[in-house]
Amino acid sequence: MNILVIEDEPKVARAIKEGLESEQYRVSVAATGEEGYYMATTQTFDIILLDLMLPGRSGIEILESLRRQGILTPVLILTARDAVEDRVLGLDAGADDYVVKPFAFPELLARIRALTRRGRPDQALRLRLADLEMDRVTRKVERGGQKIDLTAKEFELLEYFLLNARQVVSREMLARDVWKAVDRATPLDNVIDVHVTRLRQKVDVPFKVKLLKTIRGMGFVMKEGNV
Repeated sequence: MNILVIEDEPKVARAIKEGLESEQYRVSVAATGEEGYYMATTQTFDIILLDLMLPGRSGIEILESLRRQGILTPVLILTARDAVEDRVLGLDAGADDYVVKPFAFPELLARIRALTRRGRPDQALRLRLADLEMDRVTRKVERGGQKIDLTAKEFELLEYFLLNARQVVSREMLARDVWKAVDRATPLDNVIDVHVTRLRQKVDVPFKVKLLKTIRGMGFVMKEGNV
């Protein structure tokens, strides 16, 4: 499970990272609000641990921006603010849970496990973006009421794009999460590009509005409107 820790106190961030990695979690750390926001919007994480007092952009600003963009990754707030109004503010902004510093590490682990048990928003049985619809049970895909036939890999690729709609998806993410590759190599990049081209031919080319876009030097994004 991938966890993003957005925390500007080096000792706290290092302790959390080392503790979570000892539990076999994969951990990325951002030390500023801007860095954390960028990582949260360009990469895929299972849970975000978010401090409120951050340089550059506050935790509340990050949280509100993520939710406005439709990014529903569970967020666990870590903060020294223990007033009731502060907790209410964080929860109303879209946080899923709240831990006040200093906290016992076993409690943090328990809250992370609780969030994972609640089920992720990507477990929805139907996915939709604009007039493109996917039924994950019957594995049927339609756009504008028109059935689209996809291969098994094209279906997985489109599913991943829809689960990460409006977010930049890198080739590294596709290699790791769709192709399940441990070591990303250049030949796999070519395979990914071929599959993306084939998918675009089916879900975009026949239609006036294009959804799957290439972001030079970064990857791809599936969204309505211009990049």
